[in-house]
Amino acid sequence: MIEVAAAVIQRPDGSFLLAQRPAGKVYAGYWEFPGGKIEAGEPAQAALARELHEELGIDAGRAYPWITRVFTYPHGTVRLNFFRITQWKGDPHGKENQAFVWQRSDAPMVEPMLPANAPVLASLALPVEYAVTCAAKLGARNMLALIEQKLGVGLKMLQIREPELENEERNAFTAQAVLLARRYGCKVLTKSFFVGADGVHLSSRDLMRLKARPAGLAAASCHTREELHRATELGLDFAVLGPVREKSTADKSPVLGWEGFRRLARGSSIPVYAIGGLTRADLEQAWSAGAHGVAMIRGAWS
Repeated sequence: MIEVAAAVIQRPDGSFLLAQRPAGKVYAGYWEFPGGKIEAGEPAQAALARELHEELGIDAGRAYPWITRVFTYPHGTVRLNFFRITQWKGDPHGKENQAFVWQRSDAPMVEPMLPANAPVLASLALPVEYAVTCAAKLGARNMLALIEQKLGVGLKMLQIREPELENEERNAFTAQAVLLARRYGCKVLTKSFFVGADGVHLSSRDLMRLKARPAGLAAASCHTREELHRATELGLDFAVLGPVREKSTADKSPVLGWEGFRRLARGSSIPVYAIGGLTRADLEQAWSAGAHGVAMIRGAWS
C-alpha cells in the first residue's frame, strides 16, 4: 500500500486547485489534487505540508482531515488521505513546471483526470450545510417560509424528515417543499422514494437491512462504526453521524462528543456530516474532527 497525502485547496468562492502531472512522471498530463507520498514514519499532515511547499511553493495553514480513498493502479495500490486547506501563505506556482488551475464543481472539468479522483470530485460538490425539516414542531406553513428564507441565502441540500406528521399532511408538505427547493436548485432527500425528490436518506435501521444502493442521491444516518462501514460498502453518497452534542428524547444512541465522532469518522471513504445539537458556528470544529460539514435540525432554522 502506497500512502499518499492529498490536498483539497479551496478558495472562499468554492473553487479548488488541481495540478497537472509533469512530463516524466507516471500518468504525465493527467490532472490531480496536489500532494505526494508519505515517507515511512512521517505524519500525513507533515508530508502534505512538505509536498505543497516543494510542488507549489506555498506554506499551508491548518489541514482538516476529510476522506480516505483506496485505488489500485497498474503500478500499485494507493491510499489517498485527503485534507481540506482553506488558508495558506504564498501564491501557488508550479515549481516542477507543472500547470495548475482553479476549478469549480459547477464548471466543465479539466481533462484527463486521474481515475482515483472521479468519486472525490462528486464528494467535493456536496455542500457543507445539510438542513433537516421539523414541520411537526414549527408548523407546516412556518416551516415552508423558513425553507424559502434559507434557500434565498444559498441552502443547497435539504432532508424532509417528518415522522410525526400524518401521511396525507406529510405528503402535501413534502410536495410543496420539493417544488420550492427545485426553484432554487436545492437537492432534496426524503425518507423513502418521493416523486420529484433527488434521493433518499435512510434511517440506520433501514440501512442495515438494505441489500443494494438506492437510485439517485443516497445517504444514511449512522451511530456506530458498523453502520458507517455499511454505508461505505453500499457506496452511498454520504453519511450523517451522531449525535455529537445533543439527542432527541426518542434517540437511544449515546452522545458521541467530538472525540467519539472523530474516532468513528476517521478513514471514511465517503463524506460524513456531524449532527446533534449543532449550528453553522460549529463548522470549523466539525472540520477539525474529520466531518465534511454539519447536518442541523433546529440549528438550521434558528
